[in-house]
Amino acid sequence: MTGTRARRVGALLVAVGLLAAGCRGGGGQEAAGGGDAAEAPAGSEAPAGSEAAAGSEAEIAFDVGVTEEPCPNAVNQDNGCIYLGTLSDLTVGPFAALGTSIVEAQVAFWNRVNEDGGIGGQFDVDVETHVEDTQYNPETHAQAYTRIEPEVLALAQTLGSPTTAAILPQLNADQVVGVPASWTSLWAFEDTILESGNNYCIESMNAIDWALENYEGIESVLAVHYPGDYGDDGAAGARVGAEANGLTFADVSTNPGADNQAGAIDALVTQAPDLAVITTNPTDMATIVGQAAARGFQGRVIGNSPTWNPGVIDSPAVDAVEALYVQAGPWATYSADTPGHQAMREAIGTEDGNDGFTSGWAWSYPLLAALEQAAADGDLTRAGLAQAVGELEEVDYEGMLPEGSGNFAAEPNDGLVRGTVFSEVDRESSTGVSLLTDDFYVGPTAEGFELGETACYQQ
Repeated sequence: MTGTRARRVGALLVAVGLLAAGCRGGGGQEAAGGGDAAEAPAGSEAPAGSEAAAGSEAEIAFDVGVTEEPCPNAVNQDNGCIYLGTLSDLTVGPFAALGTSIVEAQVAFWNRVNEDGGIGGQFDVDVETHVEDTQYNPETHAQAYTRIEPEVLALAQTLGSPTTAAILPQLNADQVVGVPASWTSLWAFEDTILESGNNYCIESMNAIDWALENYEGIESVLAVHYPGDYGDDGAAGARVGAEANGLTFADVSTNPGADNQAGAIDALVTQAPDLAVITTNPTDMATIVGQAAARGFQGRVIGNSPTWNPGVIDSPAVDAVEALYVQAGPWATYSADTPGHQAMREAIGTEDGNDGFTSGWAWSYPLLAALEQAAADGDLTRAGLAQAVGELEEVDYEGMLPEGSGNFAAEPNDGLVRGTVFSEVDRESSTGVSLLTDDFYVGPTAEGFELGETACYQQ
């Protein structure tokens, strides 16, 4: 679906009327299973996307994935339950180390929401009942979605760009809103997708502009990337950044797996670019950088956000990675001093955590805002939630993203987040990296970039 996210509103209003007529839960007593709706406790409250009144008697319509009965492990026994699904990489896939932390952070995020009274003061949120390990496999992802779809209102997580793309037609048909654990520029065009932070394309543009400002002698760029929505999007941004700055550009595609990196390593060694922009997983990034360095490669390396996790610190390639690599990312690392980061650390219960936690927490804010907006509208049906997404002009990320982020009512180009942070390897940090930039960096290429009618990699 291209164009503004608000285009479906007319059709959704018809659907909302039909659905609401068939299934309506009472506020307060009826929707909450017989008791008064709980009020949020005093103290720090999770940010809301609207002014839905906690404890109000307003009726809220609902259908799939929402019940009058409390959640299995309800914080508020008088509240009904909103079930959210999770499709992640939890065991053998290339991003399993990130996926498990993302899931843990999202459980903590929604538990905080429940402790603050839930959605509209009438519904707790359950993100633990319907969790599926899809192993970063599009076919497995689609099968898992089919299993849980009848039981959930929305997806709290759908990890991966190609995996999420595999279920997009069904998400749109089912009017199921999903939070992607990925940053491809395709999401800007999808009405049912609630993305956060800069996309890979913008991130790579900023990587090149930042490198030119911080390193001398950058004249050539090589993009090393997975094929598909993830890697191709990062490479597309690198191409735009290189061409905008008059740099020589080349790219090499590589498949996941340590045994598949010979071609990428050879390309780095033989082409000897001044800057390599890498869009792989952490293990493959470390393999490529470590073995290329062992063969004499001395260029700078900037990796898109998913190229890092703390496990690289324990790899044989750590010395080479520390010397050559910088991570580009959509938000500051786990230890940053924003209200959102502080709330995350308190909820997770540790000052030392990884940035899978950071991402899982930050990704959850737009869905909270949409649920609160839908509750304020009196409509927690799937159609009502989809309509609420189109009403969001800004999301409160509690400082984790710049003000104005989360404009889902805007045209795709106008809603882009264009800021990137950069981090260097830090063996003393629990995340394995520490910030090089004090604020979000927006280079001249990204600032002037026009997304157009399709995703970067489709151009």
